[in-house]
Formats: sequence, C-alpha cells, structure tokens
Amino acid sequence: MRAALPLALAVALGGLAAAPTPALAAGPAQAAPKPWALNLRYRHESVDDDAFASTAEADTLRLRATFNHRFDPRWTAQVEAEGVAELGDRFNSSANGQVQYPLVPDARALELNQAWLDWSGDKTGVRMGRQMLVLDNARFVGNVAWRQNMQTFDSAQLRWKPSKAIEVQALYLDRVHRINGDEARDPLARERRLKAPLLRVSHAVPGGSLVGYGYWLEDRDVASASTRSLGLRWNASRALSTDWKGGLVLERAQQVPWADAVGGSTAYMLVEPRLERGPLLLKAGWERLGAGRGRAFQTPLATLHAFNGWADKFLATPVNGLRDTYVSAQRGIEVGGRKGKWEVAYHDFRGDRGGMDYGRELDASLGVTLRPGLDVLAKLASYESEGFARDTDKLWLQLEWSL
Repeated sequence: MRAALPLALAVALGGLAAAPTPALAAGPAQAAPKPWALNLRYRHESVDDDAFASTAEADTLRLRATFNHRFDPRWTAQVEAEGVAELGDRFNSSANGQVQYPLVPDARALELNQAWLDWSGDKTGVRMGRQMLVLDNARFVGNVAWRQNMQTFDSAQLRWKPSKAIEVQALYLDRVHRINGDEARDPLARERRLKAPLLRVSHAVPGGSLVGYGYWLEDRDVASASTRSLGLRWNASRALSTDWKGGLVLERAQQVPWADAVGGSTAYMLVEPRLERGPLLLKAGWERLGAGRGRAFQTPLATLHAFNGWADKFLATPVNGLRDTYVSAQRGIEVGGRKGKWEVAYHDFRGDRGGMDYGRELDASLGVTLRPGLDVLAKLASYESEGFARDTDKLWLQLEWSL
C-alpha cells in the first residue's frame, strides 16, 4: 500500500500536466508551450552482479505530471510533479533497506520535480527555480532522464544571444536533487547543497561549433568533491559524398580541486569520429578521465548512465582514472510498419595511470513506437571484469506512454 501511495497522489495531480521544458530559449518570444501532458513509464530491471548472491528484479512505475502557463508572450511558468512506485521489494532501491540485492536506484518517491518562472526577451532569457538542466552532451551537467526519478537543480540561469553565431549561458546552482529521491537512507544520496557558478559560451562556425566552458562546483556537503573544470569542445561535420556524412568531436578539459578540496590537477580528453548514412550512425571513440595525486577526474552532476557503458560500473571514476575505447552503431528501422531504432556498443576499459585492464562491456537496445505516444524498449548490458568490480549483466524491459 505504501508503495502505491506516491503513484496515487501523482495521479491526483494529473490535471496539472505538460511536457518538461529542458532549455531556456533566448530570442523572440517562443510559441506557447503545451499546457498539460502526462507521462507514465513502467520498467522491469534485472541485475545479476557477481558481488551479490541474489539477483535484483525491480518493477517500478513512474508518473510525471506537468503544467505550463503562459502569462504573456514573454513570461512562462512551469510546475511538475513526479511519483515513483516500487512494485515489489526484490531489489535495493536505496530507500527500502534491501541491501542483499544489487542497487536499482528507482526508489519510491513523490516530489515536486520542477517549479520555475521564465522570461524570454529578444536576445536575453532568464529562468529561476527548480529546473532540469542539460549542457551539451550532459557529460558535466545533465538530467539523468534514464532513471525513473529525474535529476533537477534549484538554480538560476541567464542566456544571452548577441548574434546568430554566439550564445552565452551563465548559471548558478544552489542545490541538486539527485535520482535516489527524498526517501533514500543516505542523506547525501537525496540532494547536495552547492555553490556552483557555471559559464558556457558557444560559437557556431561553418561546418561546426566551438564551446568553451568553466564550471566552479563547490559541494557544501562533501568538501572533497569540490572541483573547478575549464574546457573546450569542438563538434564538426561535413558531407563526404552524396550518401555519407562525416563528423568529429574533440574535447579537452582540466580539473583542479576547488574551495576546501585538496589533490592534484586531472585532465579530460575525448576523440569521437562518426559516419552517417541515412538512418545509420557509426561511432568510434576514446575518452580519458585522468588521474593525479590521489584523485581522478569526476563529473558528479552528469547523466552518467549515458557514458562508459550502461552497466554503470564507472559512475565514479576510479582513483587511477579511466580510458574508455569504444565503438557503436545505431540505425532507425521499421518493424511491422512501426518506426524503431536499434543500437549496439562495445567498450574496452583501462586505467589511465598504470594501464590496468579493468574489463569490457557489450550493450544493445531495441526500441519501437507502437503508436504515437506509446513506446516499448528492450535493453541489455553485459560487463566482464578483468579486475575492477565484478561481472554484471543487466536487462531492461520498458513500456512508456505519453499524452
């Protein structure tokens, strides 16, 4: 009964629903957002981790209800509620105390997910309140949309677009509401108090874009997690023939301890070439999260599930750093007249310092849209350890309905 309570209460809020709005738009007044919407997502997740005697079998149901109101062409407000129900207890949700099972961090919850006020001018926009944030590819700041309880921030953001090619984004983060929810047994897993000014400047050029960023993250609850990260990201693409298009992402960042944290400087590097032909996308990549003087390059506010394998073995970078060499392929398809997409990826993980062989991983997924607003997904991850963590297999089956 207790597990169903968050869902029932969220259903009661169903009249206050609308699609989440991820980004602040600067420039001329935007079209009015959809005033309401609902999103219901059921997921089964199975985790077989050799570090545990028991396999986790998690069934969860998430309901998200959002309401947008346009006061006039420049002012918009959003309120969003989110409820998560645990359908069973054969997994460690971080809140249910079932620590004999592997972790599946989709704990029961009933939360105010977003509540913000937005003003959009001709070249400037401002948004304040609890909001979802995704910067670039979410490697440093993201919303972790994969988990049932999304990550949001109590923050203020300013966007200025002085020309068509240049965009400046300044933010201040006061608090992060993490994916484990308000009922997680560890208070630090629920939320963190921050002092985090962020600055991002992007410049569009023919064939690509250049982004420079500075993230000054002071964690007021865990001082050792405070860092300053400065970096550049280049994303380019060009036609190779009438059928093929090529692209390349290069990124370099340097991270040092910030505020009361101690330790050495660490580096981040990404090299990711890609090829596209119609619905087919091929990628290869090399990502380095460096190590130095007792610490490694960390990105705690990222959408971490999207990086370094879906088995989530590297949510925190090991003290000796990480080098992830990977290849992936994805393609849009039709299944019985219904649109879908498959994706496969292979990762080889090694330490940055010392070159230790951590392990390797194979990931695969297949998603199909049954009809507009109704999607199914099957997804798996298989991590084979060579000394870091333990062998782990994960399977997800998901049904998602949006209105």
